[in-house]
Amino acid sequence: METFKCRSIPNNKSKIARTFQKVINLKTATRIASNNGIGMCVLTPQNKFEDHSADKNKNGRDKRRAVLEALMAKLFAGVTTIKAAYAELQMAQNPYNSDDIHAADQAVVDELKQLSELKRKYFKNDLDHLSPQVTTMLAEIQEQQSLMKTYEITIRKLEAQVEAKDSDFCSFKKQLDECIAYNKSLEKRLNASGPIPLLDSIKFSALNPSHFVQVLHFTSRSIRSFVKLMVREMEVACWDIDAAVKAIEPEASLAKPSHRCFVFESFVSKTLLEGFNQPQFTLHESSLSENSPREQYYFNKFKEVKSLTLKHFLPQNPNSSLARFTRTKYLQLVHAKMECSLFGNLNQRKLVNNGGFPDSAFFNAFAEMARRVWSLNLLAFSFGDQISIFQISKDCRFSEVYMESITDESLLDSDGDDVDLRVGFTVVPGFKIGKTVIQSQVYLSPTISSVS
Repeated sequence: METFKCRSIPNNKSKIARTFQKVINLKTATRIASNNGIGMCVLTPQNKFEDHSADKNKNGRDKRRAVLEALMAKLFAGVTTIKAAYAELQMAQNPYNSDDIHAADQAVVDELKQLSELKRKYFKNDLDHLSPQVTTMLAEIQEQQSLMKTYEITIRKLEAQVEAKDSDFCSFKKQLDECIAYNKSLEKRLNASGPIPLLDSIKFSALNPSHFVQVLHFTSRSIRSFVKLMVREMEVACWDIDAAVKAIEPEASLAKPSHRCFVFESFVSKTLLEGFNQPQFTLHESSLSENSPREQYYFNKFKEVKSLTLKHFLPQNPNSSLARFTRTKYLQLVHAKMECSLFGNLNQRKLVNNGGFPDSAFFNAFAEMARRVWSLNLLAFSFGDQISIFQISKDCRFSEVYMESITDESLLDSDGDDVDLRVGFTVVPGFKIGKTVIQSQVYLSPTISSVS
């Protein structure tokens, strides 16, 4: 397109031509060439200047907003830095480190000064020197560095806690090992084949049923210790413990798996205490002396048996009543199939059948348990009263007169229901000496019935 310069038009032109001439002479005119060679000028609209002013104002607002955003980014970065410094200050308190405390304190002070200066510039509107892009980027870098520092401090704190926990764990483990060792020593003393450390200074004239209760509890602990040993041997031999429990008590309802030992304890107690209502389980060693009262005789035998060193007594006296009682009860309690399963052979059973006594941990624990049951029988007949033994039938209601629960758990009433305590099975039979009743130890099962 070709542009032509406008020239003066003669005065004899029309009014329209003069008007065009006037427009062309304006400095703000824009010249446009047409195809026919006639120049045309169009005035620039007045709102073009208004749009330019609006754009300028908009750019100013955008810049102001960018500056304020950069200011906020710098502010939050400063807060994050103070937070990291404060965390480091806390970390330096324990264990105490004066250098780290001073450095963290100085970092907090420096950052507070910067924030104070930023506040002053904001109120004085002295923020023009801030470059929004650079300031925002630097603030983000500062914030990320402070966050990393905070995470590092947190990691150090957690590592310190782990070390403290490890130290506590080692300390508690040491205490546990000491307690286990002490308990084993006590158990070894309780189950030792040496003299029974009970009623050493008691005289026959001072004998009363409370002494029988002491020996009964001592005997029950020995039975429980043997049961634990027997169950461990079963587990090593890969027995199905639940099946064994069902074979003894088919309808037993146990609250916990750990209560299975009570079923075995019940079986062992019933086997050993069978015939308890007869003096020396009817295995008399010698007739009573005419000059010795019957009760005094059994009391003297009790003191004699409880003072024995069983490991030496049994081999030296294989035909004594205690030795025969031990062999008889062992053969009743430990079935041939059971012994073969536990030990892989019947060597112990063969030795017992031939009148010998195996020198194994299993048999020694059994022999000590048998000795205590034998001593309990002798002590019972030292009172001179009628002796009887009883056990509680299944599903009987709990009575504190004749029973005590073998477990410590309390069976509480549930909402809207009454809990009726019933006997699941007898663990340790009860005794009656004259008019004195020694409670039977029973395993209780709750029977719940809705209240109508």
